[in-house]
Formats: sequence, C-alpha cells, structure tokens
Amino acid sequence: MSLFRDDGVVLRTQKLGEADRIITLLTRQHGRVRAVARGVRRTKSKFGARLEPFSHVDVQFFARGSELLGRGLPLCTQVETIAPHGGEIVGDYQRYTAGTAMLETAERFTDSEGVPAVQQYLLLVGALRTLAAGTHEPRLVLDAFLLRSLAVNGYAPSFDDCARCGLPGPNRFFSVASGGTVCGDCRPPGSVVPSPESLELLGALLAGDWATADACEPRFSREGSGMVAAYLQWHLERGLRSLRYVEK
Repeated sequence: MSLFRDDGVVLRTQKLGEADRIITLLTRQHGRVRAVARGVRRTKSKFGARLEPFSHVDVQFFARGSELLGRGLPLCTQVETIAPHGGEIVGDYQRYTAGTAMLETAERFTDSEGVPAVQQYLLLVGALRTLAAGTHEPRLVLDAFLLRSLAVNGYAPSFDDCARCGLPGPNRFFSVASGGTVCGDCRPPGSVVPSPESLELLGALLAGDWATADACEPRFSREGSGMVAAYLQWHLERGLRSLRYVEK
C-alpha cells in the first residue's frame, strides 16, 4: 500500500455508484491519473466541490500494490484547492467552451496514464489562469494553448519558413499535412492561401506575442482558428467534440 501526493487539474468527472465519482486529473509528476473520490456527491462531502473540472488542486492518493501496477484505481483521500478557476470560467459561455476544449485537448495529448507530462500540465495551468483572468479574448487563449500543446508534443507548425525545404518566409501557402506554410515549389495539392494577417496572428500566438494577437481583427482571428482546428484534427486523427461549441 502507498500514499502519494501531487498537484493536478481536474479534467473530467464521472458518476460512480450512488455517491462516488471517478476523477480524471492531469498532474505535475504522475501525468494523467484516474482516481475514485468516495462520497463526493453527498451534500455533506468535505471536498466534493473542490473536485470539479477546471479546479487546480493538491491531492493525496491512496493506492494498493495492484493499483500501482495499473490494475484498479487509487482513492482520493485529501484535497486542497490551489486555484478554483471554475468560478470565473463557468459563468461565461465563451470562457467555458474554450476551457472545456482545453481540458479535452490535455486529456487527448496524455493518453497513457501515469506517464509524466510536465510541459502539458504547465501549459494547461497557465492557460486556465489566463482564461479565468479575462485579460485576452477566450478564443485567442484557446488557439494559443492548442498551438503550444501541438509544439510540446512534437507537432509545431511553421508560419513563416517553408515546412518542407526551409525556404525563408514569408511563404504564401499553408498545408496541414506538410506541417505549416510551404513555398510554391513544395506546395502539395489541397494547400490553402490564408491571409498574411492570419499567419502573423498564429505565429504571434505560438510565440506568446500578445500585443500583436490582441490587435488582430476578428475576421483574421476566425480564419486562424479554422486553420488551428484543422491542424489539430490532422495530428489527433479526429476532431475535438468540444470545438463545435466554441465555434457556435
């Protein structure tokens, strides 16, 4: 038997029995963890409200030997709130849908339970903090998170130099399958010709240049969001369910 403790963000909850829940968290040291929280659906639960999606928490887990080997689920025995981001996010539709897409993305990029994913965890914590603060447009925060998640998982797109031959940019064409912008010689069938402003916006979001991103016109932001969604779907091999609500 073993106790272990970690910081984590609650990604998802599922009902279990009459009073329990299965909690999915992305943790700093243990990657994605699924654990059982006993009695949290009862009104007298000590920490039920702390284990809701978007919450950044400090959790203590109890696991038997078989659970440490991947058979069965550990128990959540103690929970302390680090940052209750849900309060600021769930009351605003745009923030809520953007945040839900972030949680789904983080879960999809951490398919293997127990495998450390520190960069993905730090990206998610920072993105939820920014989303809750309301300092930038929610869709811009989401697109920045999606682009950086792709980058830390080895799928960084190019928005300037040619993704195939390295020809210095700016280049006119964009190909999801090729990894970003491509030159005229490397352009594959099906490439699109986005506006230069949209490419500049996506490059700024990937680099964290918020001054440029915040000044972008909505029409270029919409075009850029479509490119990010297509690029993400290509590398995840299927789309995010939550993105359809962001688009609405």
